[in-house]
Amino acid sequence: MQRKILVTNALPYANGAIHLGHMLELIQTDIWVRFQKQCGHECYLVCADDTHGAPIMLSAEKEGITPEQLINRVYVEHTRDFASFHIGFDNYHTTHSDETREYAEKIYLALKANGLIEMRVIEQYFDPIKLMFLPDRFIKGECPKCGAKDQYGDSCEVCGAAYTPTDLKNAYSAVTGAKPELRSSEHYFFKLSDARCQEFLQTWTREPGRLQAEASNKMQEWLGDPASNAAAANPLTDWDISRDAPYFGFEIPDAPGKYFYVWLDAPIGYMGSFKHLCNRTGLNFDDFWGVDSTAELYHFIGKDILYFHALFFPATLKFSGHRTPTKVFAHGFLTVDGAKMSKSRGTFITAESYINTGLNPEWLRYYFAAKLNGSIEDIDLNLEDFALRVNSDLIGKYINIASRAAGFIAKRFGGALLGGDDQKFRADLPGIIEAADEIAAHFEARDTARAVRRIMALADTVNQYVDKNQPWTLAKDPAQDAQLHHVCTALINAFRLLTIYLKPVLPMLAANAETFLNVSPLQWSDAATLLPAGHTIKPYTHLMQRIDPKQIEALIAANVHSLEATVTTVAAPVPLSLEPEIAITDFTKIDLRIARIVDAQHVVGADKLIQLTLDIGEEKPRNVFAGIKSAYDPAALVGRHTVVVANLAPRKMKFGLSEGMVLAASGEDSSGLFLLSPDAGATPGMRVK
Repeated sequence: MQRKILVTNALPYANGAIHLGHMLELIQTDIWVRFQKQCGHECYLVCADDTHGAPIMLSAEKEGITPEQLINRVYVEHTRDFASFHIGFDNYHTTHSDETREYAEKIYLALKANGLIEMRVIEQYFDPIKLMFLPDRFIKGECPKCGAKDQYGDSCEVCGAAYTPTDLKNAYSAVTGAKPELRSSEHYFFKLSDARCQEFLQTWTREPGRLQAEASNKMQEWLGDPASNAAAANPLTDWDISRDAPYFGFEIPDAPGKYFYVWLDAPIGYMGSFKHLCNRTGLNFDDFWGVDSTAELYHFIGKDILYFHALFFPATLKFSGHRTPTKVFAHGFLTVDGAKMSKSRGTFITAESYINTGLNPEWLRYYFAAKLNGSIEDIDLNLEDFALRVNSDLIGKYINIASRAAGFIAKRFGGALLGGDDQKFRADLPGIIEAADEIAAHFEARDTARAVRRIMALADTVNQYVDKNQPWTLAKDPAQDAQLHHVCTALINAFRLLTIYLKPVLPMLAANAETFLNVSPLQWSDAATLLPAGHTIKPYTHLMQRIDPKQIEALIAANVHSLEATVTTVAAPVPLSLEPEIAITDFTKIDLRIARIVDAQHVVGADKLIQLTLDIGEEKPRNVFAGIKSAYDPAALVGRHTVVVANLAPRKMKFGLSEGMVLAASGEDSSGLFLLSPDAGATPGMRVK
């Protein structure tokens, strides 16, 4: 059955360049959307530049231009970068549009009519030098929860806490450095504390599949337990949705001099962008956003903005007469060689610099796809691993199949293939046709890492077939022409199937492969058939080059100022306090085994422990308690492989018997916690030595 789907990305802020952290989300979303379209579904991807707020106003003022001139210039830059990475937006718009203004005003007035808007006089930080009320992100200080220094006025990058600017300790203005003054002002609030909102969000955030397990658990921390007393079950505060002039944004209809806070109209920009698409194409807006809509609506976002997308936005939609998202998909941050990228901290690689250094955007699409698994775990771009994986997988495995067969088909058989013998093909290359449904399920679940691993395992099977049949040897004996034709036809058919599976990830490479194969655009359903007898392919031209290490060096050089903090952190020698030397015989006393996590559960009453059920190849799974609760959600661990000390004496604990110890790494200062995982292919019970 054809599905009707609308997909959105988080809106990039129109106050800076697109960097590879943006591209992580955009690539993940684009792969999912392309997969849906390849399956024949009606699917639209819309987004927009987030253009309002004081930072835009201040940046334009600094450049001596108007905010409109700034956002128009940035729009051109952003859309250029998206096109360079083959992001297939059906519509990319701006929040500074008539469409977004229309829906922002409609939603506000509907919420007001519903008794959910309230005006209050509040005290707010004011910069006595700049003579303006300060936006949350222009106030810095110490986090009131964890004490981290140099944090923003709305949330902490260290512990993730959300708060108000007046909660900060030792606050200062990020504009002038002055100590801000508290002054009174009338503000408008969305009453998120209203019992209707609380009841709705308690239910909505717990609905199966609405949020990832990790995200749902985080929402419950903010929402509290409804089974407890009213105070604990009602922790959400009302949301300040207005700002004072001077401010770049939409003026509130019935409040002169007051403007919608950017976080109110930014997500409404999804609606504005889709309305712009509807106006261009004749689509019906209410079919996707109306309260009775049966279409699927998905938001792809970073985990840092879950609070807005899983609480504020659904509540504003619900109580203004619109449908809520089908699901919200959050992803983790991007690190580069282990260090976090941050636009505000000046440590990031721009998308433009990547393209300008001659790096193929599909190399990065593939690498991100090989890392993303549908969870909210952070993703690391290890530049050395990036080059090795692309060269090994895409060139050494996938492209190699076409290049080894095409020449013989062209020179010996006029470019024509033999008939696709389905049963013979399945016998010679088992699993390649049959894998279509499994790979599709991985793409649907956004677990592109598993999809890529499965595709590359199939490529290994095909290359083993090449090595076994050695077409270059068959070509030396004219009596073997029939076998040579059969082998090379099988290889071309296998290459076509792998191209179908990789097309959502590598759209441009797939288009070039389709030209070589002389076929119309490949659909997912095409994986059920082989090319017909007599089908001719076109002359082969090389489809992709290897990554040259000099290109990586050029990328680092192009971002040297931005990456200085990262490079310093990574490159600085850290004195290690090593344990006394041991002999090899001491090491071999430790029996390390590969374990598959069969189940993982929270331990009631334990602050740090997760209870793991581990398969290490024995008849009965083992029970292990691991102190990894601060870093991992149990639901995200099930199915993963790790390393366990298998011959550690069982330990009787308060919560039960622990029959081993899993291995994890952490910093010398106990910062971070990283569970050890083996490469794909390792199975439970294998010994680590």
